[in-house]
Amino acid sequence: MNAEIIAVGSELLLGQIANTNAQFISEHLAALGVNVFFHTVCGDNQDRLINVINHAEKRADLLIFTGGLGPTRDDLTKETVAHVLKRKMVTDQKAMDSILEYFKVTGREMTENNKKQALVIEGSQVLPNHYGMAPGMVVEENAHIYLLMPGVPAEMKPMFLDFAEHYLARRNEEHIQSRVLRFFGIGESQLETRIIDLIDAQTNPTIAPLAKESEVTLRLTAKHANPMQATAMLDEVENKIKARVGSYLYGYGEESLPQVTFECLQNHEETVAFAESLTAGMAAEWMARFSGASSVLSGGIVCYTNSVKHNVLRVPESVLETEGAISAVCAKHMAENVRGLCSADYGISFTGVAGPDKSEGKEVGTVYIGFASKETTETYLFHFNGQRNKIRIQAAKTGYDLLRRHLKGLPAIVH
Repeated sequence: MNAEIIAVGSELLLGQIANTNAQFISEHLAALGVNVFFHTVCGDNQDRLINVINHAEKRADLLIFTGGLGPTRDDLTKETVAHVLKRKMVTDQKAMDSILEYFKVTGREMTENNKKQALVIEGSQVLPNHYGMAPGMVVEENAHIYLLMPGVPAEMKPMFLDFAEHYLARRNEEHIQSRVLRFFGIGESQLETRIIDLIDAQTNPTIAPLAKESEVTLRLTAKHANPMQATAMLDEVENKIKARVGSYLYGYGEESLPQVTFECLQNHEETVAFAESLTAGMAAEWMARFSGASSVLSGGIVCYTNSVKHNVLRVPESVLETEGAISAVCAKHMAENVRGLCSADYGISFTGVAGPDKSEGKEVGTVYIGFASKETTETYLFHFNGQRNKIRIQAAKTGYDLLRRHLKGLPAIVH
């Protein structure tokens, strides 16, 4: 089954809201084995929507509409679909009773146009709306399925999950299973080069690289009638990829690098403290997002100025005067001292130049990261690129990756 998702609403075209519905629906359709080849957005105009429907019918079996089911004149989706299918609009009594009850309970005045929300396409299967007034509907005609749902995400999502998803699952026998691999420390072009022969030869499963913020992901997608066989197919291609670039793989799905590192610390029952000049508290804030952070995050010091580095973090004045704040020696003292001051198992420090101008004669993107443990202290020099905030994010993520690798017994990756 091939699908096209059609979002109706001029507010989408004007950029007033984002089309999050299409992302949600696509994700769930993929799990059902339904191919989504097109996302279309159309304004509140009947002629243009008719044109969209005519095009979609030529390239999709399933047309999913979101939006345009409300009470106002510009809500014209169901009327337009009915016009294309040459069907009448009829009142669904359950929907009408629900609307009347709502206004009775709330004590609000019901205007005449609210009755429009109870209108459905003749012969359609009506999908109840437990979180709003306008019901959804499914129409089957001429080898096509037309699924209409509200545009408000809080109404659309439960309607899809409670009704539409089950309906579509019965109609489609093929199963699509996806797996996302997350990599850090390798660029998209470099990763692609390492596995280019696998990408070129892909049929089923497919391999899709995607650059994220300072990271790279690979989405593997397998299609098979048997879910267990789809899993086996994904395992096979993942093992081939790991043989090439497995040293950069840190997680799966929606896992983040801070989350994986946080869980590693919990498993080891160890703690970390951060000394942050360049990142100004970013690394500690990331760790604090997770429930139970107090068990692994001992503390942190934002030491943006040299006076704080010396007076609070106890970096010797001689180091700041001779080596500078942006130096390996300063990063070493910062990591060791924050570990001691916070009684942590590990201390991680960040100092460098985020830009836009040079500092202490160092180029923008020059970053020193210190890593102190009970046994030793290491400092690492990195040269990041990009705008100011991107450099700061790259630095913080690299600090997390250094800690994660240490906890897993892996060597540090330094470019």
